[in-house]
Amino acid sequence: MYDSKPWQALYPKEIPVTLEYTSEPVQQYLVNSAQQYPEKVAIHFMGKEITYKKLYEEVMNFAGYLQGTLSISKGDRVAIMLPNTPQAVISYFAILMAGGIVVQTNPLYTERELEYQMKDSGAKAIITLDILYPRVSKVMPQTDLQHIIVTAIKNYLPFPKNLIYPYIQKKQYGIVVNVQHKGSTHLLSEIIKMKPQKLKIYDFNPAEDVALLQYTGGTTGFPKGVMLTHKNLIANTKMCQAWLYKCKPGEESVLGVIPFFHVYGMTTVLILSVMQANKMILLPKFDVETTLKTIQKQRPTLFPGAPTIYIGILNYPDLKKYDLSSIHSCISGSAALPIEVQEQFEAVSGGKLVEGYGLTEASPVTHANFLWDVPRIKGSIGVPWPDTEVKIVSMETGEPVPVKEIGEFAIKGPQIMKGYWNRPEDTKEVLQDGWLYTGDLGYMDEQGYFYVVDRKKDMIIAGGYNIYPREIEEVLYEHPDVLEAVAAGIPDPYRGETVKAYIVLKEGSSVTEEEMNHFSRKYLAAYKVPRIYEFRKELPKTAIGKILRRMLIEEDKQKIEEEENQKHA
Repeated sequence: MYDSKPWQALYPKEIPVTLEYTSEPVQQYLVNSAQQYPEKVAIHFMGKEITYKKLYEEVMNFAGYLQGTLSISKGDRVAIMLPNTPQAVISYFAILMAGGIVVQTNPLYTERELEYQMKDSGAKAIITLDILYPRVSKVMPQTDLQHIIVTAIKNYLPFPKNLIYPYIQKKQYGIVVNVQHKGSTHLLSEIIKMKPQKLKIYDFNPAEDVALLQYTGGTTGFPKGVMLTHKNLIANTKMCQAWLYKCKPGEESVLGVIPFFHVYGMTTVLILSVMQANKMILLPKFDVETTLKTIQKQRPTLFPGAPTIYIGILNYPDLKKYDLSSIHSCISGSAALPIEVQEQFEAVSGGKLVEGYGLTEASPVTHANFLWDVPRIKGSIGVPWPDTEVKIVSMETGEPVPVKEIGEFAIKGPQIMKGYWNRPEDTKEVLQDGWLYTGDLGYMDEQGYFYVVDRKKDMIIAGGYNIYPREIEEVLYEHPDVLEAVAAGIPDPYRGETVKAYIVLKEGSSVTEEEMNHFSRKYLAAYKVPRIYEFRKELPKTAIGKILRRMLIEEDKQKIEEEENQKHA
């Protein structure tokens, strides 16, 4: 049944079942757009606009500096620790132009998390914000980092915002960081003004050469670097382009609020925009009012996002004041999209919002619902994208299961990762004969629509972020008064799931929820910190002493259901 790919019969005539992929590296698409659309606006950032010609020039300047002054050569890893800003786009393509491998790093990472990722990737340099410079500097001696390139939000703001912003930043973060361009510290603003250095152009094998290390959690809870090749990223972006067949190259505007350090934002906003010469309307963080004002003023046509973003907009008290009618296409990723949210957002905007499915190891999209011309099926993640094979296999035998029977998603296609960075055993575990075994459970119906019924065993998805319990538990166990701890995701109407910690204290100890929260925030990014702490005398365990996380989750689900039933009684 899976070999016959019944979903392809559902494709509208505009979507081919197989695509052509040019043998080019990702950065070539910037070269192409700069040549074909030099005066087209590539980036809009809080009132400042940059054309494709200007973007290309700054990318080439920076790439030359990376190669010449910093001695970055083919295969060297360079980290980007930035929110969605023009500098993030410039840095991304400059690293690739220089022959390097991009290491995307979450700006919310603590010193502990940053140190681990820099050590694991072996990054030689990192590009970051001035306000993050103290954090990066403290980590630098424990890693292979040789250079820190610093930039500031104000550098790409229009007048007079560029003068006002430092005062806003000081009020918001309580610090002002003055960094000088000397030694191992470099200012991007100075680099861009320098005379361009001659750039060595490397030969690339897109199918083999890694473009990106995108970190994700693993079954052990320790982040793993997913190796995505140039071909992986181009293939997935080409698939996205084919899916959005009504979108016109050089004419679309994409709202870039989903972060580039999330591979979904990178593919559907960053690479797709450059491939099609779209305008990227960048927002450094999601704020509902700012997002709505930006939509009304800039009139984006495409709006990739996560359910929490759409929910936040729908629940904004003054939503009726804003016109969202420019938006015609949205694909939601990162977490399950509630049907009510889908229908409400479409009613408000007049555009189409559909759910997709994917994972970092797949660059990331493998399935989506159709935006146009084909009726969508409620509750389904849609169908596989072009050139993507999917089968549902038995968790016990690995053999394909019949239609409508639940099993594990196994996926094959040109967007599937090369493997995990320096982790051959982990790679062998999930990649077999080109098939990616996802650990996600679901089924296919007779027509070829797919459904997800459960996620990877323990992973928490809160607000679109993948959070791994083991990482939280490692921190909780470091508290001197904690005897046992387990972290889990419990249902949350806004975030999808929220992190809860169940803790058993050592005899005679007394710790408050506030104290545990303060302790956790020292070592975990804000989105990973438990929102709820429950102190127990004991935790449920198996006969061999393994804590039964699933039992705790089920207990909480039952409590939530009982409370809901009482409300409606």
